Formats: sequence, C-alpha cells, structure tokens
Amino acid sequence: MIDLRLLREDPEAVRASQRLRGDSVDAVDDLLRADESRRSAVASFEALRGEQKQLGKLMPKATGDEKTALLARTKDLAAEVKAAEAAVNEAEQALRAAQFAIANVVQDGAPGGGEDDYVVLRQVGERPVFDNPRDHLAIGELLGAIDTERGAKVSGARFYYMTGVGALLQLGLLQMGLWQSVEAGFTPMIPPVLVKPESMEGTGFLGSHAAEVYHLPADDLYLVGTSEVPLAAYHKDEILSLGDGPLRYAGWSSCFRREAGSYGKDTRGIIRVHQFDKVEMFSYCDPADAAEEHLRLLAWEEEMLGKLELAYRVIDVAAGDLGSSAARKFDCEAWLPTQNRYMEVTSTSNCTTFQARRLNTRFRDADGKTQTAATLNGTLATTRMLVALLEQHQQPDGSVRVPKALQPFVGGRDVLEPAKAGS
Repeated sequence: MIDLRLLREDPEAVRASQRLRGDSVDAVDDLLRADESRRSAVASFEALRGEQKQLGKLMPKATGDEKTALLARTKDLAAEVKAAEAAVNEAEQALRAAQFAIANVVQDGAPGGGEDDYVVLRQVGERPVFDNPRDHLAIGELLGAIDTERGAKVSGARFYYMTGVGALLQLGLLQMGLWQSVEAGFTPMIPPVLVKPESMEGTGFLGSHAAEVYHLPADDLYLVGTSEVPLAAYHKDEILSLGDGPLRYAGWSSCFRREAGSYGKDTRGIIRVHQFDKVEMFSYCDPADAAEEHLRLLAWEEEMLGKLELAYRVIDVAAGDLGSSAARKFDCEAWLPTQNRYMEVTSTSNCTTFQARRLNTRFRDADGKTQTAATLNGTLATTRMLVALLEQHQQPDGSVRVPKALQPFVGGRDVLEPAKAGS
C-alpha cells in the first residue's frame, strides 16, 4: 500500500499516478477522507482515555457529592471510551480498504498508456530467419519432449507433460538459472507453493489479479502464481539488517495460474498454461537503492538470455499495464519466428515500499531508525523460455541446437535429435 505521508504531503503525485495507470482519481480523495476520519477518531479516543485516567487519579481523594459525581461520570465515560474505540477500529478498517484500492505510485520515467504503449529500450541479437519454421509444439513433439494431448486427457486444457529430453531441458534450464543466481550472491530457496490469504494479499495478488489465482477454500490457502509471493512474505513482520547491502533470494517453484480471460490467446503449446516452473529473483533493499537494484536484476535476466543465445528486446512497460504492486517494470521479450513477434520471457518489477508496507517488513537505517524496506522481483529462468529456445535454435531436420552454456546441464548434448517413430 502507498505511504500515507506521501498522500498527505503530495496528493497530486498520487492522482497523477492514477491517471497514468488509467485508474480512478476519486480513490485518492476517498483515501484522504478515510485518513482524516481515522485520525479524528483516534484523537477523540485518546482525549476520552486521557479524561478517564485523570478521573482515576481524582477518585481516591474525592468524598461526598464530588465522589458521587465522579462515579457517575466514570460510568458514562466507560461507555464513551468503548464506543470511541469501536469507532477507531471501524475507521482503521475503512482506511485499510481505501489504501488497498490504490495501486503503487508509478515511478518517474515510466511511459503512460496501456498494454500497447510500452517503449522499446533495446534489441539484442540477430533474429533467425527460416523458410518454413516449425512452432515450438511441433518441434517438441518431434523431439518427444512435449505432450499436450495427454496433458489435456489427464488434467484438462493448458496442461502438458514435459517428457524425455523435454524434462531434461526444463530441469537443465532452471538449474542453469539457479546456479547463475548463486554465483551472483543470491540465497537459493525452494519455498512453499501454498500460502495464507495475508501473504497473497500482501504482495498485491488479490486485487485485479484475483481471478487468476487458484484458491483452496477448505484450507483457505492459495496456490502461488510466482514464488515472488512466498519470498515477499518470508520476512513478514521482521526488521532486517541491510547494512551489507540488499538481501537477495532465488526461489525455484512450480507456479499455478488460472489464466482467466486469456482464452484464444497463445493457447497452443506451452506459452500460456496453468502450471509451469520458474526461478524467481527477489530482493529486499533500502528504498534509496531500489532503482539501481532494479537495473541489476534486469542485467542478470539479460545475462541469462545471452547464455541461451536468444534474440530478444527489452521494453519499459507502460503504467496501465503494470501490476498493482509495481512502480516500474521492464520485460525481456524473445523473438518467436513462427509468429513474427516478440513474446515476454522475463519480467522485473520495482515494487518500492508497497509490498513491504503491507507485510510490515522494515530495516534499520544508518541512524538506527526503522524504515519500510523496498522489494523487487525478476524472472531468471522459466518454462516459457523453452518456447523461444526451440523455435530459434531449430534445424531443418527437426533437431534443435543446444546453446553452449546449457549443454553441461543436459548431459553434454549439443544437439537434440528427433525421437524415433513409436518411441
């Protein structure tokens, strides 16, 4: 949630952010009113409590009519204090709801507009050209690597099996990403993929994204769509030590998304599916260092794509296409020869203090004062990267060239050959 101090000092900055996102500006005024109501309720409660304490001091010395009057006032005051306390609780709930209705304040420099209003920052690598390219599913079936037919039979649409070299390729890709993170100083983690509502809400995934989240009502637990969620909640209600720089974690997990509302879009193959694996980078840092840390995460993503020898571009995502937690987001999009377009394969977001404020994650500054931490996240390796890898490195005979950096993670193979008929 946004910083109330920023809201009070510069409400127009919050309104401007809402306009950039295409969100309601009226929500800012609603929050201002809720903030004032809560502060007024607290002031009234504290005044009554102060009077209550003062009466408590006078009572032992009072006698006669004075004592009778004090007893009567004490009785009335107890009821007033109880009502005032209830009013504070109600005002705090209203304030929280109003705060949760506003997305993070967009960082200066982010482009305005919607999904199609991104800005291309750079293109990297030469896009391969083919006469008659096969798409990733056709290649995967030739290799005996992807089986969507049986995935649908067993689990339904948008599920699949990674089989044979496909399983080895996915595990190899993720292992390569995890080792890169370790070499960069990240702590590797395998987090839980079921989380409590406060963890999912704290990271901002129960707002506009709620329809994409799987919920288990019997247990009131949520399946994560990214390990960003358990990594963000890992230090909930804690005070961190950031004196030596950012705390960085790399989480490997299966991820689950309902993909609500995306029917008919990238439904063939394994581009937009309900279950996939991912290595996610996550960083806690001083808010003053967040913008620089964001560029570091992007550089690590680009290093990974360079190792995979993929042609890609980097885009600055427009404000209207940011998630509610992100103040700025950069996507890396790999080239898809069969679709003649770029497709997102990594994303890195600077969430500033938005998530940490919800999750009460703080740190001590140089003066020993507690401050809200900043959080950032970024994709390092994911199943979807295999789509671009198979298509960009395909050969005319149906085989696929394995990038040199990936070869040690797939048993030293430099080429994946088509499976024999009937295998």
